[in-house]
Amino acid sequence: MNRDSLSGLVLLGLAAAYYWASGAIADSTLSDEVGATGLPHMLAIVLAGLGAILLVQSFLATKPGRLREAGTEGGEEKPAEARLPRALGFLLFGVGYIVLLPLLGYFAAVALLIAAVALYEGAARRWTLPAAAIGGAVLYWAIFVKLLGVNQPPGVLFQGLFS
Repeated sequence: MNRDSLSGLVLLGLAAAYYWASGAIADSTLSDEVGATGLPHMLAIVLAGLGAILLVQSFLATKPGRLREAGTEGGEEKPAEARLPRALGFLLFGVGYIVLLPLLGYFAAVALLIAAVALYEGAARRWTLPAAAIGGAVLYWAIFVKLLGVNQPPGVLFQGLFS
């Protein structure tokens, strides 16, 4: 059993535990058709799906235990040591997003996060980068605020603009 198949099994276990634990959430009188458990159950199902995909991918891999990473040139594999700084970089993006969210608000923080991750991953510095960042922020804002009715923090700098 390689690391990917073990990770897939762990994700499936976490998904099952999360699904079971979220069943204990009580519905309130303000609940809609979905209820308080709707989103947590959906997240558990998505997590289980990702775990299953990881399991299937590990079993279909040509070299057991050594999956090739997407984006590597010529199929060469990156050593495990190279992945840790990259993962820490993504962790720092998450921390930066959390720090900037109260100040800038959801819309601006998401746009900056999209642009920063794209630059970190090597995107070209062309007009498409800010367009994608702003377009992604508009899309997420529309999904959460307009479609789902979940108001997002406007931020101190943009109070009242995106609510």
